[in-house]
Amino acid sequence: MTKDLLEVKNLKTYFNTEDGLVKAVDDVSFKIKEGETLAVVGESGCGKSITAMSIMRLIPNPPGKIIGGEIYFDGKDVIKLPDEEMMKIRGNQISVIFQEPMTSLNPVFTVGEQISEAIILHRNVDEKEARKQSIESLKLVGIPRADEIVDSYPHELSGGMRQRAMIAMAVSCNPKLLIADEPTTALDVTIQAQILDLMRELKKKLKTSIMLITHDLGVVAEMADYIVVMYAGKIVEETSVLELYKNPLHPYTIGLLNSKPAIYKESDRLYSIPGQVPNPLNMPTGCYFNPRCSKCTDKCVQSQPALVEVEPGHKIACWNYKEVTK
Repeated sequence: MTKDLLEVKNLKTYFNTEDGLVKAVDDVSFKIKEGETLAVVGESGCGKSITAMSIMRLIPNPPGKIIGGEIYFDGKDVIKLPDEEMMKIRGNQISVIFQEPMTSLNPVFTVGEQISEAIILHRNVDEKEARKQSIESLKLVGIPRADEIVDSYPHELSGGMRQRAMIAMAVSCNPKLLIADEPTTALDVTIQAQILDLMRELKKKLKTSIMLITHDLGVVAEMADYIVVMYAGKIVEETSVLELYKNPLHPYTIGLLNSKPAIYKESDRLYSIPGQVPNPLNMPTGCYFNPRCSKCTDKCVQSQPALVEVEPGHKIACWNYKEVTK
């Protein structure tokens, strides 16, 4: 049986700001198994990236702080690890592909120098060997003329090439867990498809688990095994990818799926969920989604529903399902 590589339990990451307390991630729990791709979906501001940064322990303190919960990676609670031990994990066993390669790559260093930095740090090799391994990483992600590109600066590469270089940097140490934060957002459709194909290939070759952060449910359909839907810092639904598309239960999830363009829709107008994600400094009472929900009842306004398993392997936080009230 496949074991859990990552287990997040009741994670709470808050930010103390001048205007008040922001509960960016509020009591979030999920698991990622070895070799599995977990997709975390939701609109901007729902806490997806903060969850990823919490796993990496990259929350700036102040103003942010992990105030509760546990994050077990390969059996170790990374929240309790000393900084020195966490540095050995970060970039080595857990890597991140950031969403904007032009701002994530340092413009004053070559691509090869930036990939080599992690290799030298984690693999104890000299610069010559690190350069050789950097070229191999670039070849692995399908970059042509890797022995020349290794000496290029980020501005000399196209958007797709920069994203591939970011992926090469992330996989250079063969991580057990790859966190991909909106890896295709800034790319055109054809390049997006290439990057997704590349990530699937790398998952097979390196046997890496992937945590895919996205708002694009088309990407989810192609990539994920399991899905977590977040809204306003909380998980509102989680299930397998096939079950989510076949039987979405939460009104927010249904809204996200309806917002997706489809050629078989009768209306020419693209559906959008009314309203917007609430201000984290002024959250509504009860269920956070209730101001935007067509199924809102008095109970939705009065109290917040817990995340409950309503069908085998399918959890939801919504008062419209009787299982939640039990």
